[in-house]
Amino acid sequence: MKKYIYLLIIGFSIVNIQAQNISDGLRLGLSGINGTARFQAMSGAFGSLGGDFSAINVNPAGSAIFSNNQWSISLSNNVLKNSTNYFGEKNKTDKNSVNLNQAAGVFVFENFDTKSDWNKFSLAINYENVSNFDNNVFSAGINNNSVADYFLSYANANGTLGGIFLGEIKKNNYNQLNFADQQAWLGYESFIINPIPFAPPVGQQPDFNDPNISSYSSNIRLGGKYLQKNSFVSKGQNSKVNFNASAQYQKWLSIGVNLNSHFTDYKESTIFTETNSNPNNSNDRVKSIQFNNDIHTFGSGFSLQIGFIAKMNEMLRVGASFESPTWYDLNDELTQSVQTIVSSTTFIEDKFNKVDPKTVNIYEPYQLQTPSKLTGSASIIFAKKGLVSLDITRTDYSNTTFGPEKDFEKLNNNLTDKLSSSLAFKLGGEYRINKWSLRGGYRLEQSPYKNKKVMGDLYGISSGFGYNWGDTKLDVSYAYSKRNYQNQFFKQGLTDFSTTTGINNNVTLTLVFEL
Repeated sequence: MKKYIYLLIIGFSIVNIQAQNISDGLRLGLSGINGTARFQAMSGAFGSLGGDFSAINVNPAGSAIFSNNQWSISLSNNVLKNSTNYFGEKNKTDKNSVNLNQAAGVFVFENFDTKSDWNKFSLAINYENVSNFDNNVFSAGINNNSVADYFLSYANANGTLGGIFLGEIKKNNYNQLNFADQQAWLGYESFIINPIPFAPPVGQQPDFNDPNISSYSSNIRLGGKYLQKNSFVSKGQNSKVNFNASAQYQKWLSIGVNLNSHFTDYKESTIFTETNSNPNNSNDRVKSIQFNNDIHTFGSGFSLQIGFIAKMNEMLRVGASFESPTWYDLNDELTQSVQTIVSSTTFIEDKFNKVDPKTVNIYEPYQLQTPSKLTGSASIIFAKKGLVSLDITRTDYSNTTFGPEKDFEKLNNNLTDKLSSSLAFKLGGEYRINKWSLRGGYRLEQSPYKNKKVMGDLYGISSGFGYNWGDTKLDVSYAYSKRNYQNQFFKQGLTDFSTTTGINNNVTLTLVFEL
């Protein structure tokens, strides 16, 4: 049975929790094009259009464009294809998932008071899967650096001044240590790292059990050419519920507000293996390692949106909306284990060693503030024949902040230094032929990083169609997007990474019912 321990994270140690880093802040700050099939088919360019449930998620004034009560539900099939390159070796993986992507309802109330300038108001509730975390990435290649460097970076935390005392490792169990010292403990117990004893007096043997030892070296077979494999599997989602209210003034101006509840649940499992066939030039050397990490992050958040849509004339509409930062309260849980195979010049059979603390680390709850977003929109309506729409959204990802800020000062400074503001361009069009509607779209989302090699720009195209029976509508969409990024296995010690190209293919079906 696994033990559950609660670690009070104080000062610098909170920065070293694996589940809290730049990529995890972006995981909740970035959002894809999800929602209804019509919305996805036009690449989400709905900020000045409204009349679609997912448009409410961009501009809350969009619900005032509905002419009657409606309900909708959307199902999506998402296929993510990843291609990796790690020291010249290429691998491919696929991940397929089906989910309830969107569900919503809107109630429209006409104002029959002829003396009032307010024509109607609407109340809506909209659920959307903002981000789908289902993913599978596999990397493999031959590296001259060993994963022992990861464990050494914690054991020798202060460089030449040394790190954790050997006496602390031997005196305590895994569940009595903070995260950094846990990594040193795992490396020592699995024979990946060795203590470096103090120089003994002349004529005496070095004492490898001296509790005051605080420096360590690698016990991996020397010579480089380490075959490393990293299997990354994640699942979960970041979802959002819009509680919406909007009103229309003199049939040309719509205004609206959203109160948003956010819910996130993310699980990540990584299996890192390293093997080598180098000559054993010492009594005991490690020739195989498997390092397992399982992370669970979950929590909830809140944000606010306001927006307007103005009908300038019969053809032109403009819109603008602001989404506040999202304030999350989050929790992290972590389990770890290590397996090694040790060979020796003094015995024939290899020794298998498994270090499994059977412990779930439950960390102190923390906060995450994702950046605000500002969207400007314009669209041209060609009577009842069709339309063209453009959205431009600005997000400053360097404003991503973990809290309490005094505990995350180093990480927050790192976020400010490495992230930047970016623009997202979304262009969509629709053409109607009787009861049929044909749609298409294009989008470009700039990288949130100053260094685009870490994560490149995202490019996407989309298409779809719809059929209107009157009280019932069916919409179908296909969306394609592509982005290059670096997949770094560890945040310190062994900092090599694979380059990854992620291609996302999404097919969504939406049913709309008018009441």
